[in-house]
Amino acid sequence: MIAITGASGHLGRLVIADLLKTVAAEQLVAIVRDPTKVADLAQKGVQVRRAEYGDAAALQAALTGVKKLLLISSSEVGQRAPQHRNVIEAAKAAGVTFIAYTSLLHADRSPLGLAEEHVATEKMLTESGIPFALLRNGWYTENYLASVPPALEHGAFIGSAGEGKIASATRADYAEAAARVMTLDNQAGNVYELAGDEAWTLSDLTAQLSELSGKPVVYQNLSEADFKAALQGAGLPEPFAALLANSDVGASKGGLFDDSRQLSTLIGRPTTPLAESLRALLQTN
Repeated sequence: MIAITGASGHLGRLVIADLLKTVAAEQLVAIVRDPTKVADLAQKGVQVRRAEYGDAAALQAALTGVKKLLLISSSEVGQRAPQHRNVIEAAKAAGVTFIAYTSLLHADRSPLGLAEEHVATEKMLTESGIPFALLRNGWYTENYLASVPPALEHGAFIGSAGEGKIASATRADYAEAAARVMTLDNQAGNVYELAGDEAWTLSDLTAQLSELSGKPVVYQNLSEADFKAALQGAGLPEPFAALLANSDVGASKGGLFDDSRQLSTLIGRPTTPLAESLRALLQTN
């Protein structure tokens, strides 16, 4: 059986949807905090098991009979390392024979503060003795799409990425790659640096947005402190604002760029272009 943690999240749901194309539903285990959020998966025959990242006993029970585990990183930044340790220890106790983990692009040399907990988790996996593969995901295009509506309203897209190149891909692209790794043989030991085929800067994004929307939008580059303050002013909590600002600065240092095309090679098709994502967003707003 194949289990997926965080199965009710955006990425987890997309992974399961891809797996259902080739894997029988009863061979899939969706591990979630709230089973009511995946009632639709249960109706399709997917095994839904309740467990939180912080509940070691529940995790071990949820992993009973599982051979392959996709560990989708926790969304609780700052708590990821102990939570991931719980999952890995539970997997070992339950006899899981393979783990794929959604890490961060070039985690071992990334300038992003987010990398610290991913590096710690990668070390835990090495020490666990369980065969594993690393899915070092780059940035989701959706991370920036959320800022498009206010950018159109104010005519400016703000950030701290300078002219750093961002090789993003959609969640669906990354989900397809994860599903592929979970169904292929001999994946232990692989380290995938996953990123979009097409790299762009935030200036490129605003140029494409202006062209597609017919509204002039410019990119306004801010210092890390000013960008953080602007995000807080927009209502974001201080820790999250700090994380986003730090990640943008990391992008300015090349932290979100990769041109190896390992993602498109793995999924057997080009990654989704930025313009396609922007066009889809504009059509729904």
